[in-house]
Amino acid sequence: MTSRRPTQAAGAGLAGAVVVALAGCGSATPAVTTAARQVGSAGTITVYSGQHQQTVGALVQDFQNRTGIEVHVRSGDEADLANQLLQEGTSSPADVFFAENPPSLSILDEKHLLATVRPATLALVPRQASSAAGHWVGVSARAAALVYNTQAVAEKDLPTSVLDLGRPEMKGRVAVAPSETDFQPVVTRVVGARGSEATAAWLTALKDNAKVYDSNESLIRAVNRGEIAMGLVDHYYWYRMRDEVGNGGVHSALHYFPPADAGGLVDISGAAVVASGQHQDLAQRFVAYLVSEPAQRIIATSESWEYPLLPGVPDPRLPPLAQLTSPVVDLGTGREALDLLQQAGLL
Repeated sequence: MTSRRPTQAAGAGLAGAVVVALAGCGSATPAVTTAARQVGSAGTITVYSGQHQQTVGALVQDFQNRTGIEVHVRSGDEADLANQLLQEGTSSPADVFFAENPPSLSILDEKHLLATVRPATLALVPRQASSAAGHWVGVSARAAALVYNTQAVAEKDLPTSVLDLGRPEMKGRVAVAPSETDFQPVVTRVVGARGSEATAAWLTALKDNAKVYDSNESLIRAVNRGEIAMGLVDHYYWYRMRDEVGNGGVHSALHYFPPADAGGLVDISGAAVVASGQHQDLAQRFVAYLVSEPAQRIIATSESWEYPLLPGVPDPRLPPLAQLTSPVVDLGTGREALDLLQQAGLL
């Protein structure tokens, strides 16, 4: 299964730190060649990536073949990499930062560490999927979902709101992985919908009800084998688990909360150019490549199971993104969500 980043220490550390992003590109889409160019013949860049390693590896290989630009990738937890960028400052070797969720990008943006992405790159994806200031571009999307064991929960009994997971009747039936960075955007959405005090009460109730897992991978396997009835994850974990166990081993399904609910969240993975990077033009070209058709088709067919964002490149394997809800970009820095999770004892 695709490797993922650990999160608890990283997420907590990010609360007091800053993050950096990627920069612009020379052209909206790199030139396509009929034969692979010699890697390194056109220069070298360094990418700090919190995204899925296998998909990033495929994207980098294709980009290198098309451009001759060599890409050195440093993979890890997005919060760890953001903190590293903050500590390195202008001496960082990073040219590009590729994140799973907007908060780490927002932290870097807050510290003025991101360059402006070229307008031609930003124009390739829907405007609401990128930074309003143009400091990072949306590359792919993932949807928050409730995974449930189909033998333990009838479809008619599924909760209609993420807030229902804090109700007394959910005690012992729900699972969470709060140290995952995917969980914090949901908490931020609850804060936006109900305020800090109500969110703190919901998290306290959730801690009392839920079984806590150290990762979404372990959570979703537990639900699938019936160890726990349901759990909150991002959609792609279920598809990757299905790839692993095969259709005959699947005993679970996904349930999406309605768009108006705080749990009806479509989150964005984005890329940015590091303002202090020494290879601005090459970094801009790499970021532009990520939203080009060749790259988006790699994402649409990858085992990451995320949604591509380039119009005209749907992923027919997934429910149409338009049926879920609009992407949410403004998730702040995530600091309040981390504070509330720590206060509730979930971190």
